[in-house]
Amino acid sequence: MLDKLQGLKEKYDILTEKISDPEIMGDQKEYTKILKERANLEPIVLKYEEYRSCKEQLAENKEMLSDADDDFKDMILEEISSLNAQIEECEHELKILLLPKDPNDDKNVIVEVRAGVGGDEAALFAGDLLRMYIRYAERNRWKVEMLSVNEIGIGGYKEAIFLIAGQGAYSKLKYESGTHRVQRVPETESGGRIHTSAATVAVLPEAEDVEIEINQNDLRVDVYRSSGNGGQSVNTTDSAVRITHLPTGLVVACQDEKSQLKNKEKAMKILKARLYEIEQQKQADAIAENRRSQVGSGDRSERIRTYNFPQGRVSDHRINLTLYKLDDVMDGGIDEFIDALITADQAEKMKA
Repeated sequence: MLDKLQGLKEKYDILTEKISDPEIMGDQKEYTKILKERANLEPIVLKYEEYRSCKEQLAENKEMLSDADDDFKDMILEEISSLNAQIEECEHELKILLLPKDPNDDKNVIVEVRAGVGGDEAALFAGDLLRMYIRYAERNRWKVEMLSVNEIGIGGYKEAIFLIAGQGAYSKLKYESGTHRVQRVPETESGGRIHTSAATVAVLPEAEDVEIEINQNDLRVDVYRSSGNGGQSVNTTDSAVRITHLPTGLVVACQDEKSQLKNKEKAMKILKARLYEIEQQKQADAIAENRRSQVGSGDRSERIRTYNFPQGRVSDHRINLTLYKLDDVMDGGIDEFIDALITADQAEKMKA
């Protein structure tokens, strides 16, 4: 591990020299690439330097110990104990920093929330999850852009697809993929019985143009008038867009914007993300189980979390964590779950 860390330190120093090179500074693409590579190495290098500094101080203290008088010896022993603890912590953090990084972690995400079993109550819960993720994004100062929604008219959603843009969005939200279950008394229930409903969440890394190339000949684009509940929500022109990707049969429709061009752009963004997910899944299926980077199987039929409203608790079944702070969780306070899932993920990787 130390040889690897020293190699990364030398690479970091070379990159630091390069960013001051006028020739490289004149090439914006190369300069940006080097800056990004250096920024990725910086946390490891800084922690490695802290580790080396502690080791040097430890050696100095051990050397002083043999010549020290009794009063001074106690101070040195206390310092040695503190440095040993700091070195142990540095070693642990360095092991985590050296773990293979998910190449998608820095990407924006497209989140798809869909009502599952439970009728209108499931659609209302899907709406609650949508608001939960929007509030979580706001807490992280990330930007949210709605891409496609299918409302049921009572505050619920059959489907909601939205983009969350921000540093590290995928690295945190990737753990939200799966089936979310709710237990509560629906507003329409006169007998006060608790119902169980579900909604599914899919978190897809936003595909970059260079990663997914779509042949325009493989697309069938249909335009039509948007539908709605009447009034201003119904367009009088053919602005809604439906795109069919012929090789895969994927169909994406978007009618939120008044402009046909904007609807087409949003539909293409969703299509690219879905095609990218298919490619990612092909790669995941081709490699062994121990290479999986997410906690749990990632299968969307898997129940990952239960929200119990009568008891005010939320339970994540993958890590057996239960929090009695449902109101805060539904207001976007899901960091405690995500931090615990990241820790569990890192522990699994370190075992491997």
